[in-house]
Amino acid sequence: MTGTSEGRTDDGRDRDPEGRARNARPRDGLGRPLPYGADGVERQPEGVVRSPAESVGEAQALLDAGKPFHAHEVFEDAWKSGPDDERALWRALAQLAVGLTHAARGNTTGGARLLRRGAGGIEQWGTDTGRARPHGMDLAHLAAWARELAGVVERDGQPVDAGEWAPRLTGAASR
Repeated sequence: MTGTSEGRTDDGRDRDPEGRARNARPRDGLGRPLPYGADGVERQPEGVVRSPAESVGEAQALLDAGKPFHAHEVFEDAWKSGPDDERALWRALAQLAVGLTHAARGNTTGGARLLRRGAGGIEQWGTDTGRARPHGMDLAHLAAWARELAGVVERDGQPVDAGEWAPRLTGAASR
């Protein structure tokens, strides 16, 4: 494979150094692709192994900055690299972040659906494991936050401000 320094092959496809498909276009704070050469938000590196506390802290900082798409990538790393018995938890948290991303982009149907799916996932994980506050996260408050936001986006049919709606992962939900 012949490539360029920008991650694009000679045939115009974006690939990472290992040759896997990877969109090299810059992205905005909500993860939407921008034109090549535009100034975008720095992307989260993929495949980073963090402790649960580091994952929660990094995701919270990204959520607070109005970057739920990027927080989803942190949760996805935890989901893929964490212990098997926590994968469903991290997957559900990633769904919450993607739901907030869609709600902020104005995709009310997809946003509400993912928020509810993520809420159900964290509730089910808490029920199955008997853990209501894993890694300091209050699952009941997160589920309530997600369901409230799902109702708001369905009722209003308008994009929400991702930073204003950022949940508090380790405390009561922000709204």
